[in-house]
Amino acid sequence: MGKRKIIQIDRKLCNGCGLCTTACVEGALELDTENKAVLVREIFCDGLGACLDVCPTGALKVVERESGAYDSGAAYRRALETRGPEAAGRVHGAGSPHPVPQGCPGSLAREIPPAGPEPEGAPAVSGKSRLNQWPIQLHLVSPSAPYFKGSDLLIAADCTAFALGSFHQDLLRGRKLVIACPKLDETQGYVEKLAEIIRQNGLRSLTVAIMTVPCCSGLERMVRRAVELSGETLDIRKVVIGIDGAVVQAG
Repeated sequence: MGKRKIIQIDRKLCNGCGLCTTACVEGALELDTENKAVLVREIFCDGLGACLDVCPTGALKVVERESGAYDSGAAYRRALETRGPEAAGRVHGAGSPHPVPQGCPGSLAREIPPAGPEPEGAPAVSGKSRLNQWPIQLHLVSPSAPYFKGSDLLIAADCTAFALGSFHQDLLRGRKLVIACPKLDETQGYVEKLAEIIRQNGLRSLTVAIMTVPCCSGLERMVRRAVELSGETLDIRKVVIGIDGAVVQAG
């Protein structure tokens, strides 16, 4: 048994609406005799938190703690017995007789080949993506992912890509990307992970992009602390973007 992400329920906040029990296709949640949500068996919970978005009271959250591994085969069989074949087919890792230790398939590390030239007559607003690796969220990236080796790394606050219209062309092109939000993310372990990315990969350059809003400066502080912790000598280029999309600082 090891640590992994799993759902946690605050019974005081739970109002018994039952929305989470239907959102969880693995059938990990039920309402008990007190009309409160409970985790039926830990092995049914994949820890991805599909139930979080439907909870109207904030009674659910994903935590990391000691637990047995998610068993996709057991979850599939439970869904098949209680909800039928169609529901069972939507179970994460459906039909697999073994646990799925790697979590969400969407977090599989991969490089994205460069996009080809846009066809003539393509709408100008289509743009060209400069994203060349996956995943990008700091919680999901692995410090040992091969695409980080000798790369130019951009660490960007989540909102920057929406505020800066030329984000792909001016900031992302030619760089690997990690995104994070210092205000809304659970940032425990972020500094250590960033330090490992820096320590293991011999980065050519490091750019941090943040918004002008005060909470965003927390990301810059984490990056600077990570460089110190890594023991590497690496200059940090800082780009600050206003909420109007203007580049306020670059250098």
